[in-house]
Amino acid sequence: MLSVIVLAVLPALILIYLVYQQDKLQREPTRNLVKAFFYGCASVLASLCISVPFMRLGLFPTEIHSSMDAFRCAFFGAAIPEETAKLLMLWLFLRKCKDFDERMDGIVYAVCVGMGFAAFENIEYLLASGTNWVTVGISRSLTAIPGHFGFAVLMGYFFSLYYFDRYRAPRAGLYMWLLPVLGHGVYDWIAMSQEVNPQLSGAIAIAILLLCFGMLRWGQRHMKKHLVADSIDIIKHPDIQ
Repeated sequence: MLSVIVLAVLPALILIYLVYQQDKLQREPTRNLVKAFFYGCASVLASLCISVPFMRLGLFPTEIHSSMDAFRCAFFGAAIPEETAKLLMLWLFLRKCKDFDERMDGIVYAVCVGMGFAAFENIEYLLASGTNWVTVGISRSLTAIPGHFGFAVLMGYFFSLYYFDRYRAPRAGLYMWLLPVLGHGVYDWIAMSQEVNPQLSGAIAIAILLLCFGMLRWGQRHMKKHLVADSIDIIKHPDIQ
């Protein structure tokens, strides 16, 4: 059991640490990172409050038999409920967080929430995989975990953009929800398509890896953008430190 939990959680913690190291101007208190992580764990349960009613309303099927089924499951069964729940938890955490005073902070805390969700979900998957838990754990550490990381960077980037620069970026309030949903939905749609076209599983796996790699690169570039903006603010207003 302990080995399963370690394999499930360790990739998420590594990505949190890497983002934490990027926040070079004014790093966040460890207690906040831990708290945001557990908010992310709670978002798994919150997402069920959305996905279960969606299922009962017939917005997505319980079994996938076509590309349209995969699309509906990807968006209504996963992307919309999960990203909505994560955004809600991020907002609940940041609304009274006095340490949220830089743009980069939004990405740091969003990643903590996203990795909390991913770690909790990963434990569920590994426990359900039986004797194949090592294979499943390694596979998800290369795909699902980086995927959730990319969605979190998207959310945090636009959350901060809306919070600090809303008059220059009025659409950021929509993008902090919409773009993670689109990214997550496309990712899951590609992944779930294997059930419809198993003969394409190799190509689908490559597509997923490329998508995750692209999202990691996107996240790296946009973290640098917020760091530059925060550095400029410090130069203009040194008293904010």
